[in-house]
Amino acid sequence: MSWVLGVDSGGSGLRFALGSTASDGTAGVTTVATTASTEPVRTGPSGIDAGQLLGRLLPAVDTLLAEAGADTGTLSAVAVGAAGMATLGDGLRAELPAALERSLGVRRLALAADAVTAYAGALGQRPGAVVAAGTGMIALGTDLTGWQRADGWGHLLGDCGGGAWIGRAGLEAAMRAYDGRRGGSPALLSRMEAVFGPAPELPGLLYPRTDRPAVLASFAPEVARCAVGDPVAEGIVSTAARHIAEAAAAVCPPSGACEVALTGGLFGLGDALLVPLRAELAGQLPHATTVSAAADPLGGALLIAGALATDALRLPHDARLLNVLTEQDG
Repeated sequence: MSWVLGVDSGGSGLRFALGSTASDGTAGVTTVATTASTEPVRTGPSGIDAGQLLGRLLPAVDTLLAEAGADTGTLSAVAVGAAGMATLGDGLRAELPAALERSLGVRRLALAADAVTAYAGALGQRPGAVVAAGTGMIALGTDLTGWQRADGWGHLLGDCGGGAWIGRAGLEAAMRAYDGRRGGSPALLSRMEAVFGPAPELPGLLYPRTDRPAVLASFAPEVARCAVGDPVAEGIVSTAARHIAEAAAAVCPPSGACEVALTGGLFGLGDALLVPLRAELAGQLPHATTVSAAADPLGGALLIAGALATDALRLPHDARLLNVLTEQDG
């Protein structure tokens, strides 16, 4: 048996999971203990703050190993999944391998985009496609020889169909109703004013915020509730479903049947989104089967760590999406 660590770093904080795995890799990974920190890791001009992440990780490892009754320094592998890893992870890739080897003796490390750990949690190491949707939206697919990505470009350039996209469209429809322009929704205007206050004050409340995507996404549940009976809100959610299905279709392996898993908080909006999404997926991906995600991104990070520890990692390596370092790499 060996000990492995999975890490999930995102906008809501850091989560850690300690697992055990059989040396031959046949038994998979068993979660032994978990812990979390609600403060997210900082992102600065040089990207994700490697020093701050390491400063949180090391005490968490001590706590988890002590809870499991294991000795410090017995970790076989670590997998870190982080939001922004693909574009903001240069610092982590440069600093974390040597720091973890020096501090914990770990020489098997995977640094993954959060979309990859979401994929691993949802589908394991099978080919297919995963749509991860919350505040943002990204689709990731693989035939196990390489990765195909669609969207995940942030709320200004994409994330089409995600929570911030739905919320922004709903607020725009509310402001149209306030102005008396076509395409407005009195129902959404009413909900907007109940949540944020008078319409003319909304720009002043929204634009200075550094967490604008999250604020926009907070209105998505209101749009989904209004979609029952309000044609404008229904149209917004239906368009979101089309965008999500388009992203899934763009990354699904082209040959043979394709499993598509949906993961993330956005799908908690329920039938208002899921009914049109199932219809869009059936139309755009008639050869695909929608399946339930087996686990969350933290479970995916732990799975990757377990596979790395037992030389059983089949997900394709990628310099930005899934960067892997082993003893052989030196």
